[in-house]
Amino acid sequence: MAGPLLDAHGSDPALMGWMEGLPPPPDKRLSWTRADHMRFPTHRHAFSHMREFLPTARVSRGQGPIWNLPVALRGDLDAVCFTTLDDGRELTWEQALAANFTDGVIVLHRGAVVYERYLGVTRRDTPHIAFSVTKSFVGTIAEMLVAERRLDPAAPVAELIPELARSGFGDATLRQVMDMTTALDFSEEYTDPASGIGAFSMALGLTPRPAGYRGAQDVYEFLPTIRKNGEHGERFTYRTCNTEVLGWIVARTEGERLDRVLARRIWQPLGMEQDADFLLDGTGMPFAGGGLNPVLRDMARFGEAMRCGGQGGGGQAIASAVVDSIRAGGSKAAFAPANYTYLPDCSYRSQWWMMPGNHGAFSARGIHGQAIYVDPAAELVIARFGSHPIAASSGNDPTSLPAYRALADHLMRG
Repeated sequence: MAGPLLDAHGSDPALMGWMEGLPPPPDKRLSWTRADHMRFPTHRHAFSHMREFLPTARVSRGQGPIWNLPVALRGDLDAVCFTTLDDGRELTWEQALAANFTDGVIVLHRGAVVYERYLGVTRRDTPHIAFSVTKSFVGTIAEMLVAERRLDPAAPVAELIPELARSGFGDATLRQVMDMTTALDFSEEYTDPASGIGAFSMALGLTPRPAGYRGAQDVYEFLPTIRKNGEHGERFTYRTCNTEVLGWIVARTEGERLDRVLARRIWQPLGMEQDADFLLDGTGMPFAGGGLNPVLRDMARFGEAMRCGGQGGGGQAIASAVVDSIRAGGSKAAFAPANYTYLPDCSYRSQWWMMPGNHGAFSARGIHGQAIYVDPAAELVIARFGSHPIAASSGNDPTSLPAYRALADHLMRG
């Protein structure tokens, strides 16, 4: 198979012909047993076919009307220019699509679709893994429960999930879990299979387990093994395990599995156009930290509802107090020690990122280039699917963040 030096065009999954043929020839077959769904370049096909690799639950849109998105396509956006944050190159919006290994991108301005592109094997009706964009859906539902006084942000996790009382989460508050200011012995190093996220992936079954594996068999079994390291509340550290705990809390509070909560709380009220897929562990627990697979327009609908104070699908789908709480942002002082090169003066609140230097924009972000970017001042929402060879957002931030800002500035000028 091709190596990691391929660019977006050379690794185009449609040109590669993965899983094409009846049956596909042996060199074009992809398999979970080789982790083809999680390595470049084969993941460029797999991210649009994840339910063929892993078990999923359906997030049902129900039988209600679809939230119509008017279309007013503009021909001037491809030529919008910006300067990259790393090497100072001048790129256009269109050139950035390849630079970011884009699978699909949609731009809403004042609620209308002004730009929409699909590449590779991704189409308008293709569910695509959103990875950690999933976290922002979960965080928003948790904020709903707080606003309804069904959850107390000051409550210790041990009271909400007694199974975690003796873990590192036990004396953390719900708010600290929501804002990822917990102090835990857990590393989010995607390239290290021995890291916390590597061990979590094994428990989840996201990737094949090595011969002789004796670790946790599912997420419920894994989370209680995480130990405390430091004092909660002092600093932000991005850790997916926080969202797994948050998803567990949401599900237990609601008395039903997270995929069903998401359908009832967000998918159906917002009038999404398609069901979504939600990756599951061996117990049927949805992967709260990164397992949602929606279509791109439904990601954009969620972003548009957040831009509009919770209005969407014909009504107040998300309480305005929920959106206000999220948009207020988290502690910049707690965020600063994380030293994100491309996110100065940023903060993190309820699984959302408050973005720097652009009109109070905020974002949902996922590995390999998944994003919802909301700029209320520019009346702008961008949703994107990607399959970048580098998992961490630092791989595409230099060519994504300035592109978003340039597009916002362009649209604000008329």
